[in-house]
Amino acid sequence: MEENNLQNKEAHNKKMQAYWRENLRYLLILLVIWFLVSFGAGILFAPSLDSIRLGGFKLGFWFAQQGAIYAFVVLVFVYVWLMNRLDKKYGLDK
Repeated sequence: MEENNLQNKEAHNKKMQAYWRENLRYLLILLVIWFLVSFGAGILFAPSLDSIRLGGFKLGFWFAQQGAIYAFVVLVFVYVWLMNRLDKKYGLDK
């Protein structure tokens, strides 16, 4: 009986470690996208993006002022969707 409980506990721990690894992978990917949009499009690539106009504004400026905010909101919704899917996968959605 006690050995069975120990095996169940080990299986649960492995399952939670896999869940956490996937969560960290999602976070890393979303943070890289966040960095590329805010720092990359708003600062690093701004001079080359400024040759394109969006709504009368240079695209690099637009990303720095508004586009990054839109991207952040989209990333929040993507993270929620991914986490709900991950919770269902590991049976944590109850």
